[in-house]
Amino acid sequence: MITNGDSGAQRIPEGKLKAMAVCFFLGLGSLVSWNSMLTIGDYYYELFPKYHPSRVLTLVYQPFALLTLAILSYYESKINTRMRNIAGFVLFFASTLLVLVLDLATSGKGGLGTYIGICLLSACFGIADAFVEGGMVGDLYFMSPEFIQSYLAGLAASGALTSLLRMLTKVAFEKSSHGLRKGALLFLAISTFVEFLCIFLYAIYFTKLPIVKYYRSKAASEGSKTVSADLAAAGIQTTTNDQGGYDSKQERLGNKQLFLQNIDYAIDLFLIYAITLSIFPGFLYENTGVHQLGAWYATVLIAMYNVMDFIARYIPLVKWMKLESRKALVIAVLSRLLLIPAFYFTAKYGDQGWMIFLTSFLGLTNGYLTGPEQNALGNLLVMCLLGGIFAGVCLDWLWIIGHESF
Repeated sequence: MITNGDSGAQRIPEGKLKAMAVCFFLGLGSLVSWNSMLTIGDYYYELFPKYHPSRVLTLVYQPFALLTLAILSYYESKINTRMRNIAGFVLFFASTLLVLVLDLATSGKGGLGTYIGICLLSACFGIADAFVEGGMVGDLYFMSPEFIQSYLAGLAASGALTSLLRMLTKVAFEKSSHGLRKGALLFLAISTFVEFLCIFLYAIYFTKLPIVKYYRSKAASEGSKTVSADLAAAGIQTTTNDQGGYDSKQERLGNKQLFLQNIDYAIDLFLIYAITLSIFPGFLYENTGVHQLGAWYATVLIAMYNVMDFIARYIPLVKWMKLESRKALVIAVLSRLLLIPAFYFTAKYGDQGWMIFLTSFLGLTNGYLTGPEQNALGNLLVMCLLGGIFAGVCLDWLWIIGHESF
């Protein structure tokens, strides 16, 4: 898999830019379905005004994601990573398609039965997320750092893209009959198509790229057993314990050792997402009041959060703006606790301009502090991330204690 130049130096095969583009798209597909559910929250609030859809759907989603990822993390070394990722993308595709079919079958009518169906599909999204996100990070960790960065950028871009598409579909159908529903259906159809492309790209195209074959062969020669199915799909047969003199008894650090050595990163990720998800999206949909933007207010807030989160992912690429001190990172994460009282007083006394600014700052800090370094341990840190999200989702319900509509 390695070619030699005239100087005899080893040269990595071609296809790096193609692989980076595929990784970006796979990152996009890893969250586009779930972000679609959140972004069409305005439609679900019209269908289910008394059921708190933004809060309930996230509350259903996260336990399934967390439990599934915990199981996958425990059996990580024995799992076929290729089949794990394919299964995740297939589940994303099927679940998104079923959300669309459910709405068409019920003619856009609300009701408890429809709501329960959407909740069940939300749980499927959680399972798919656990399959794909940890699996993809673990898979790409064997390869170039640029691949992980592209994948993470795709994750962030998912929110920004879905917000942009939602605004476009809302404008396109704003003046038509049942415009909110038509925009949501078009939105779900686009998301379904994206998930279908992800299945094709990962299962067929990505695995046959020369540079991907090279990195997976290299990982196999160093003792990795999780890449054998990918190499077999690419037509490469591998043998164990006879490549490069690798000693299979030299095991990698255990999950407990990895966790203890990086416990500050784990706590950082937990707190980042616990704080973020205690505000986004439930508080933004239900507790920010009525302002001049009217029906567009929540949509604009969600869009500003997603766009700023996406932009902030690229800030660490500027060397002097990169936060490298682990102590400084902990301080920055803890300082975000001040956002909770800030949102409370802004919702109570501030106008929409201040709320838009504060929501933008929430997205900016979320994206900046969730850098590529914190994702290097794959399953373990993604599990901490999901644990923080689940804690945030639970804390989000505290905003409506004592609220008259609850």
